[in-house]
Amino acid sequence: MLTRSSLSQWYELINDHDTKRLVLTGDYTLTALRKVLADLAAELTQHQVNHTDIEWDLTNIQQMDSVGISLLWRVWQAQRPKCIQLRPEQEQMLVRLEQLAPAINGKKSVDVLSPVVDLGNAAMQFWQLSIGLIALIGQLFLDMLYLIRHPVNIPWREISANIYRAGAQALGITALVGFLIGVVVSYLASKQLQLFGADIFIVNLLGISIIRELGPMLAAILVAGRSGSAMTAQLGVMRVTQELDALSVMGISHSQRLILPKILGLGIAMPLLVAWTSAMALIGGIVAAEVQLGLSYQYFLSALPDSVPIANLWLGLSKGVVCGMTIGLIACHFGLKIKPNTESLGMGTTSSVVTAITIVIIIDAIFAVMFSHIGIR
Repeated sequence: MLTRSSLSQWYELINDHDTKRLVLTGDYTLTALRKVLADLAAELTQHQVNHTDIEWDLTNIQQMDSVGISLLWRVWQAQRPKCIQLRPEQEQMLVRLEQLAPAINGKKSVDVLSPVVDLGNAAMQFWQLSIGLIALIGQLFLDMLYLIRHPVNIPWREISANIYRAGAQALGITALVGFLIGVVVSYLASKQLQLFGADIFIVNLLGISIIRELGPMLAAILVAGRSGSAMTAQLGVMRVTQELDALSVMGISHSQRLILPKILGLGIAMPLLVAWTSAMALIGGIVAAEVQLGLSYQYFLSALPDSVPIANLWLGLSKGVVCGMTIGLIACHFGLKIKPNTESLGMGTTSSVVTAITIVIIIDAIFAVMFSHIGIR
């Protein structure tokens, strides 16, 4: 006996003695189902509920996309029917959906060990990052020994190009951010100092905070987001386009021609950017102090050397060197780890920037603890 529903274009319900067989027909695609999706789902669900042992036959479906298989998956309550006939390509779609789709009822099992698992995964990622950076540092050390013995092979052009890209081209953004931060810090500090009649101590506050901490941190974070991401993306694109493989075939070392110039370029450019950013932040602080407190810039400049020991400047420049080379190491590490696909390129660049900024802040904290007795009167 053959019965047809109001949606006979999409399925046939066949009663064969004691068994019922639901034969699906037509195209189960978004274009074909968009007008009947709700009605068809309701009727198929009704058949599934009324006949739990019904046999599903999908072999007569002409075309099926993710919308069609998702419709049937919801009808089946996120479980494969006991009796089902599929074509090989439909079997692949169903297997993929079984692996990816959550339960239809939306209930998520609570795993009490998930925090421990997450902590373990984070520890493993940190361990892999540490091992990768140590291996990269060792390779760079060997490259330095080789270049010392063969100075004619030193990549001067690549080093100067990285100094220009990471240093000279970053002068504008670092100057703008440094100036604005100086204005903000000076304005807020002057408001508080006025309450106690300690206006002249704005020189000490701005000098120590900017030269020792804010200048190096601002420059490092900006360089990590600007130059670090660019380095990671450059190496990642070279991986995607197989340029790194071509260099290996030609016998050219990745570390000597690509990584070492980037790290040395950042190590040279960063202390100069730190000095530049600190100077612009101090200029912004001077402008705000003169407007808010009436403190002349002549007094500010004359009192600054006496208020801020020179050790703070050397400490800030040292932070710049360490942070610059660290940013270069992290950027190159993540760039070399990128797989030859665009999704990995985006994820690697994001991870590089986040990791670099985090490590820079940790380095700043280590410097603050180790040298807390230097440059502070």
